[in-house]
Amino acid sequence: MRIPITEDRDVARAVLEGNRRAAELGFDQVKQQKVSTAISELARNIIKYAGGKGAVIIRTVTESGREGLEVVATDRGPGIENVKEALEDHFSSSGTLGLGLPGVRRLMDEFSIRSEPGSGTTVTARIWA
Repeated sequence: MRIPITEDRDVARAVLEGNRRAAELGFDQVKQQKVSTAISELARNIIKYAGGKGAVIIRTVTESGREGLEVVATDRGPGIENVKEALEDHFSSSGTLGLGLPGVRRLMDEFSIRSEPGSGTTVTARIWA
C-alpha cells in the first residue's frame, strides 16, 4: 500500500496501516509498536524536510521462508548532504533531538538509506516476524 504523505493526518493513516499489517503478520505488541514508531518518524520527516512531497509504502515481504514487513519512505525533498552524519545520534540539521533516523535503524531489523542532494531520499526498513 502506498500512502502519500502531505499532512499530519497522512502520518496517522500510515501508522495505522503499518500497525494493522503487523498485527496480521502476528507481530507481538512490542514489534507492532516498533513498526508504528518507525513509520511515524519516517513520515514526519517527509513533512518536515521534504515539504510533504513523498510517500510511505508498506508491504509484506517473504524471504528465505520468513515473513516480514517492509516500509519504504521516499521523498522528493532536498536530500541529505551527509548521510553518515544524519545517522549519528543527536545530529540534527533542524534543531531537533536528532534521534529519528538512528532510532528507526535501531527499531527495525534491516535499514538502508539512499539520498542525493537536490533529488530526495529513500529509506527502506524491514522487520521480521
